[in-house]
Amino acid sequence: MKLTGEEIEILKIMEENHRIPVETIALMAMCSEETVRETLKKLEDGKIIISYPTLIDWSKVEGQENIVAMIDVKVTPKRGVGFDEVAERIARFPEVSSLYLMSGAYDLSITIEGKTMQEIAAFVSEKLSPIENVVSTTTHFMLKKYKHDGVLFEDGGDKDRRMVVSP
Repeated sequence: MKLTGEEIEILKIMEENHRIPVETIALMAMCSEETVRETLKKLEDGKIIISYPTLIDWSKVEGQENIVAMIDVKVTPKRGVGFDEVAERIARFPEVSSLYLMSGAYDLSITIEGKTMQEIAAFVSEKLSPIENVVSTTTHFMLKKYKHDGVLFEDGGDKDRRMVVSP
């Protein structure tokens, strides 16, 4: 979908902070509030705006800590469908929070969450590895989150640990 400069500006504002009021977006983009509302509806209907995420630092919530693993997967592509069939099957697992087709040594990159390392190991050995066309996996465990989706996580006692970083 080809967008106008005004629509792109509204997208950039929303990407930085999706909770910003329509009135403020209109001022920042130098357009009317009605234009902002119409643009947001158009971008949502066109699936350009997919969702409005909230970033939560679960490590600060007692009893809600999760272990995050990034798994690199080598796959033998299937004639006629390439990697899509295997990727669609993997994406259906509730443990999978993200899945990407990659260039380089591995074909797919998966991010999953679990309560324990054993839970993640069970996912890899019982669900992921047995999938037809999965050749091998390499699992990396996330030890500490420094930055996620453009937001820096800072240590600082009672200070707010979030800080939006502009490119």
